[in-house]
Amino acid sequence: MFFIRKSDKVKGRGKTIMSKKAIKFSHYPFVVPDEKKVIAKFEQLVTQLAACQNAKEAEVALNKINKYIEKLRTDISIIYVKYSCDTRNEEYKKAQDVVDEMTPIFGKYNNQLIKILTTAPYRPELEKKFGPFLFKKYDAKLKTFDEKIMPELMQESKLTSEYDLILGGAQIDYEGQILNLSQLGKYLQDKDRKTRKGAAKAMDNWLKENESRLGQIYNELVRIRHEMALKLGFKNFTELAYLRLGRTDYTPDMVANYRQQVYEEVVPLSQKLYRAQMKNLGIKKPQYYDYNLMFNSGNPLPAGDSDYLVKQAQEMYAALGKESKEFFDFMIENELMDLEARSGKAPGGYCTYFPLYKSPFIFSNFNGTQDDVNVLCHGGGRAFQAYLSKDNKVPEYRNPTLERCEIHSMSMEFFAWPYVENFFGKDGEKYKYLHLVSSIGFLPYGITIDEFQHWVYEHPIATHDERCAAFREIESRYTPHKKYDDTPALAKGTYWLRQAHVFGSPFYYIDYTLAQVVAFQFAIENNKDHEKAWKKYVKLCKCGGKYPFLELLAKNRLRNPFKDGNIRKVIKPLTKVLKSFDIAEM
Repeated sequence: MFFIRKSDKVKGRGKTIMSKKAIKFSHYPFVVPDEKKVIAKFEQLVTQLAACQNAKEAEVALNKINKYIEKLRTDISIIYVKYSCDTRNEEYKKAQDVVDEMTPIFGKYNNQLIKILTTAPYRPELEKKFGPFLFKKYDAKLKTFDEKIMPELMQESKLTSEYDLILGGAQIDYEGQILNLSQLGKYLQDKDRKTRKGAAKAMDNWLKENESRLGQIYNELVRIRHEMALKLGFKNFTELAYLRLGRTDYTPDMVANYRQQVYEEVVPLSQKLYRAQMKNLGIKKPQYYDYNLMFNSGNPLPAGDSDYLVKQAQEMYAALGKESKEFFDFMIENELMDLEARSGKAPGGYCTYFPLYKSPFIFSNFNGTQDDVNVLCHGGGRAFQAYLSKDNKVPEYRNPTLERCEIHSMSMEFFAWPYVENFFGKDGEKYKYLHLVSSIGFLPYGITIDEFQHWVYEHPIATHDERCAAFREIESRYTPHKKYDDTPALAKGTYWLRQAHVFGSPFYYIDYTLAQVVAFQFAIENNKDHEKAWKKYVKLCKCGGKYPFLELLAKNRLRNPFKDGNIRKVIKPLTKVLKSFDIAEM
């Protein structure tokens, strides 16, 4: 019974009522919720659930609730996808504004329904049938909402939409071309150092021009989130944010210890890899944009355009297994991917879900780099899990919390290794090395973003300049190789301004790193026994959201990233894989 927020755009829950015949995305009806009708319907549903005298009656009422929520969630997801695909379309923007205005209303009635279930005398019977984790999530959810924070929730939603609009509408003048942020990324990886430098300066200028407004938006978001936390009885927003993300089995202290493990075990390795990279490139005084290039001959480039890559992905998913073949064929046949970068399209990428149609959707911005292939694997892995869990009878168990969603995504990237030559041709080995090194190097960056957010919400009245200074200090500790001599805005510590998760999905980013540690385990197992590893992966996907993060790992015999020593145990085998590559010959 949870509603979609912008921070939930990788998720989708609900009881399906679709017909057997699938519908193409272009044929989905575009329906904007009517506030008065939504309120009236929820009042009716709340009244019906409150009148239930036993578990059997409650189940009947829940079926009606889920049926309505599935329709509403689908309409909201369609609006978000349409708006992401074209942020300049006035119809889509107005529809998104309507949803933003209604977000607190969804929270209000969601809270009322959960309160009825968690305090009902028949709760033990429902817990026995649906499992205790469902009610553990409900109990946590109740702590995150009260009608008194509805004005702040509305402001929060509007501010994150404005941020999306600014990033999505970025028009950067580079060498006579008008590019968005995703399109500029191609030039940041160019073989020619002058090109990389020019692209970096163009991005730096854009940041400088937009820094003031972006900083103001974030300042307002921090203030609003801190006020909400205080109103709900929390010390600060960090406590509230963890519960909003459904984290019921690990704490900020456990995350801090995990960051320390990454600092001790991964940062030295990543710095060693960066030094080898610059030595191979012959660059004595590297700047941050130099690290985007791995090989003198250029980074691996896809062997074809987007149509070619999708065809190769289709063949890969067919080869991996019957279930994955069925899934990807379904995605293609029903227009469930929007991959090309274009003007006015929101940056970044995500996977969402349309419950009414049992359909995942992959959104991305192809830019002609190796990242395009990563999208088809990363987004594909997330969508594959959603597809496998679509028939789960308990809506809240269809999709896991975010750190588990990313396990499916990042692990699929490694299951793609045997097929990379199909995507890259002669650059296949280059891609494998770059992918592994980048994945290792991502961990220090990921914990940089996480520690920065912890600092921000522990210092809610800090100024924008103080936030930038804090980010630069943290960044220098975890990624000391980064130098910004040619880019003064970035030198100030503004890189976080273009990390959308900081604005729209606070504290989400650490989930990527936790999932990466788990994905490394699948990579190691896949290298030893593909069939066994794939079977284990499919089982994990089918688990959906049935278990909290740490229990899910235990049930699937995967190492807990928080446990002391486990980061070392996961990283050590990867160093042997790295030694099998000769970077100088690539």
